[in-house]
Amino acid sequence: MAESLKRLLTQHPVEASAPCRIDSGGTWDIKAMALPLAGVNPTTVNIALNLRTSVVLTPYEDGRVRISSEGFSKDEDASIDRLPLDVPFGLFYAAVSYFGFHGLEVRIRSQSPVKSALGGSSTALVALIKALSKMSASLGSKNLSAMEILHLAYHLEDGISGGNCGLQDQAAAVYGGVNQWKWNYGRQTAPFERHALLGKEGQKELSGRLLVAYSGETHVSSKTNRDWIKDFLSGRTRAGWIKVNEIVHSLARAVKKMNWKQAAGLLREEVALRRELTPEALIPITERLVDQAEHEGCGARFAGAGAGGSIWALGEKKNIERLRKTWRDTLAPVKGAMILDCAVEPEGVK
Repeated sequence: MAESLKRLLTQHPVEASAPCRIDSGGTWDIKAMALPLAGVNPTTVNIALNLRTSVVLTPYEDGRVRISSEGFSKDEDASIDRLPLDVPFGLFYAAVSYFGFHGLEVRIRSQSPVKSALGGSSTALVALIKALSKMSASLGSKNLSAMEILHLAYHLEDGISGGNCGLQDQAAAVYGGVNQWKWNYGRQTAPFERHALLGKEGQKELSGRLLVAYSGETHVSSKTNRDWIKDFLSGRTRAGWIKVNEIVHSLARAVKKMNWKQAAGLLREEVALRRELTPEALIPITERLVDQAEHEGCGARFAGAGAGGSIWALGEKKNIERLRKTWRDTLAPVKGAMILDCAVEPEGVK
């Protein structure tokens, strides 16, 4: 039976937040690739950023749910018995529906640009599930564990989108930090292994060697990922994807050893292969940013599925500082583009 939160939220609004991420080896976290090729040990490395997405639950009209988000011009409002799951905020309606709540407004606020390929929608969903879990616990149910939040967030997003969602965005949002993920979807009780690559001191060292920029061009990953998977399944690009996976395993080892020069070189290797496998992942402005990074001795990569969105670079401190000026000058005339002031985020959803 659906339960109104209006009275409880009038007394105490509830908030939760989660970090976004940058990544290497993304797409291998999608089951269509990782399951058939389990023998190559599919992996992704990602880095949580302290650009957090916050969700606040506030009271609203009984029997209704309202959702609003900074960066979206239109809010949405629906009756609990007809929550639309095929609208821009359908994923968030689905989470509210799962918990059976009404009489609330969901307010989403993100420190990263909208549709910037940093895992924003998945991050917001993780934060929302955490907030809803807090409410559920206050009503006498069990508070969801980190693993349960991850499980629910992934399956909600995969189901509502019609499949071919990966798990890395939600995983970074739940756990934070710098991690290597090994995807074992064929194992019923352990669909992934998480290997933390850096402690707090290592994360601080990495933060001084990272540069993240938003290209000014918004990004939608679903079509791009579908095209990549189609080529993978046909066998046309499979050998290249396997080579990418080998490089990402090497990148994880380099990051763990804090061998930044080697890590930057491996990023360059991955992007060289990605340019052949996924040429549409780089648009003119992001291709220019990658070229500039490589000219400065850094490695740079598009975040997520690319095709706009954000670019991130890794290199020695002096090289990153030179690159910061170059990127700032390049992005200055581009509407909405910017260097993102961020660092590694050690904490996941809270």
